[in-house]
Amino acid sequence: MRPPTITFAAALTVAALALALAAATAHADRIKDLTTIAGVRDNHLTGFGLVVGLDGTGDDARSPMVKGALTKMLKRLGITIDPTDLKGKNVAAVMLTAELPAFAKPGMTFDVTISSMGNAKSLAGGTLLAAALKGPDDRTWAIAQGALSVGGFVAEGATGSSSKKNHPTVGRLPGGATVEATAPTVMPEREIVLVLNQPDFTTATRMRDAIAAALGADAARLGDAATVVVAIPPDARGQVARLIARLEAIEVDPDVRARVVVDEKTGTIVIGEAVALRPAAITFGALTVEVDEAPTASQPAPLARGAKTTVVPRTAVKVNETESSMRLVKRAATVGDVAAALAALGAKPRDLVSILRALKAAGALRADLETL
Repeated sequence: MRPPTITFAAALTVAALALALAAATAHADRIKDLTTIAGVRDNHLTGFGLVVGLDGTGDDARSPMVKGALTKMLKRLGITIDPTDLKGKNVAAVMLTAELPAFAKPGMTFDVTISSMGNAKSLAGGTLLAAALKGPDDRTWAIAQGALSVGGFVAEGATGSSSKKNHPTVGRLPGGATVEATAPTVMPEREIVLVLNQPDFTTATRMRDAIAAALGADAARLGDAATVVVAIPPDARGQVARLIARLEAIEVDPDVRARVVVDEKTGTIVIGEAVALRPAAITFGALTVEVDEAPTASQPAPLARGAKTTVVPRTAVKVNETESSMRLVKRAATVGDVAAALAALGAKPRDLVSILRALKAAGALRADLETL
């Protein structure tokens, strides 16, 4: 039995009902999820290293970068070797990138991303030798080492044919970096500055009011659209961490901009909850052009001298343009109403992209239109 077919209009209607149900049961967000604390952040680390153990997929044996680094490393281990004697392609020069978490202490571990620097074909099966991770101050903050996890592969045949999946020249080292020095993080002393992830005056004002309701009328003040400043009471100077934890648990209903995001490559359309429509009249149609190539073979007559079989091209072009009457789109104040109005048009996703642009140009779509 053939499964039932779900049209795009039906799917959009179902999505509208789901959004309406979600809106009815939605809860405010925690301050912890909406902000970061000024001065408390991750730190970028970079490093250079060598990945060994590759099955002939490493850098070219003539690479001076690999030869120099490998010779220098072996010399530190007490082994002296002529760089010209290095012939194998089981070594690759890589760059290391990572984020040192705030409040990181010696002995803690974190993930590292490994990226090929040369012409290595794959890092699968490789092992990173001990490499230093440094910050902008050129200080070593962590040491990374271990077996790589690569989510891809590349395979080649003797005739030059190959098969590749994902990106095999970038790998991951889960928990492969060990912190060697305490991360430079300073705890607030007199005031806590909450920095909004998405600056907005309305959200910042609501946050200030929520903090005032929980901690007192003068507990917080509004800095600007991106910051809310919370004063640390004298009796809480020794318990700042407890005060921050209390602030992070306070819930705030963030304001959102009216926005519609479309992806023309896939025909995906995402409508924000604050989007509204004004009345508008719409007509649209679809033009389909079909080109059918059906070449035929022309055989020569029997006993024809010098005649050869030839291929005669035959092309059939068919143009189909569907007609559509003018349709009225009524005022829509909620995301469910907008979804229902667009579903009623019966247009395909790619047609809806053009319709949304036209509605925006006509002033009927009350939202920002963002194209990916």
